[in-house]
Amino acid sequence: MTDDKKKIKKKAETDKRSTDNKISTKKDLDKEKKGEATDPLKEMETKIKSLEKEAKETYDRFLRVSAEFENYKKRSAREMSEFKKFANESLIKELLIVVDNMERAINSSKDEGNSNNGLIEGIDMTLKELLKIFEKFSVKQVESLGKPFDPNFHQAVMQQENDEFPHNTVINELQKGYIINERLLRPATVVVSMSKEKK
Repeated sequence: MTDDKKKIKKKAETDKRSTDNKISTKKDLDKEKKGEATDPLKEMETKIKSLEKEAKETYDRFLRVSAEFENYKKRSAREMSEFKKFANESLIKELLIVVDNMERAINSSKDEGNSNNGLIEGIDMTLKELLKIFEKFSVKQVESLGKPFDPNFHQAVMQQENDEFPHNTVINELQKGYIINERLLRPATVVVSMSKEKK
């Protein structure tokens, strides 16, 4: 054999060994993979981990839904409370006209000095009962006379020169104002003082 042939033969043997090693290594790896897949302990561990992760996600979702439901319950209770507080508002607004008329009747009878005292006393008693009912539903009169003008509670229809009261003070109440549960139901219609210097 010539040197070239020897070299080729050696190279072929080396290549064959290398290929055989690669094949055997691949077979070993395949066996190991098959061993892993068929290993029941590792399979169970994988399943347990995935189930734990799923359970944690489900629990987190449950907590979020619970919190949202609690917020919904609180919001509904708050809305129901607000509704109950102000459900009578429109009815009471209509009754305010009756109260105004009764007050006018009492005031005009005092001015005229009528002898119909029994009728006036009856109107006065009815008015007092009506105002008691208003109190049960948290309706109160806005106190205006002698108070500084407040645009949140008063509606000024005119100004009048007056030196007895400080400037911008309510000196006459044409129509009483009312609040229901700390919310303005109707502003008081008032006359406001104006000092001569401010003119």
